[in-house]
Order: sequence, then structure tokens, then C-alpha cells
Amino acid sequence: MSMPKIECNNIDKCCAASSLLQSIALEETAISHILNAEGEKIQKVISLHNCDKKDLIKVNKSVEDMVDKITALEIVLKSKLDTITPLLEECDKKPPKPEC
Repeated sequence: MSMPKIECNNIDKCCAASSLLQSIALEETAISHILNAEGEKIQKVISLHNCDKKDLIKVNKSVEDMVDKITALEIVLKSKLDTITPLLEECDKKPPKPEC
């Protein structure tokens, strides 16, 4: 699977805002995959017959740490979105450029 590309041939304010919005969407997609993997990790450990209370607590702590980091990232992404929203609203009022 190749890396997604965000392209703008003619970079202006609207195209930059659109690219930033696309980057937020890609990051949110990556976060959803991480969270899904964390859920699968918990399910796997629970399904093991030889795991004990210590193992469950260790895995739970690992997942909790990941969720804390993702929460911090979500705050950054929300701030990024709040910053570009006025630009996107301004761009909605303009006719679209074919290059972007």
C-alpha cells in the first residue's frame, strides 16, 4: 500500500486549507486503525487461557497509555481544524479553481 498523496498544482490559500483538511482526515483514519488494533490486542489477551491478572493489567495499562497519547493528538488535530475552518468557509464563497 503506497502513501497517500495530497497534491495542489497551484498553491493558494484555499488549496492549502483543503490540503490541511485532507491531512487531518488521513490522520484520523490512521488513529482509527490504531484504536482498532488496541481493541484486538485486548481481545487476544482475554482469549488466552494461560493469562493471569498481571497480564491483563499490563495490557490494559499499555492500551490506556496509547489512548492517552491519541487523546493528546486529537486535541492538536482539533486545534488545526479550528484554525483552517475560517479559511475553508471563505473558500466556499469563492468559485472553485480547476487546478486545486
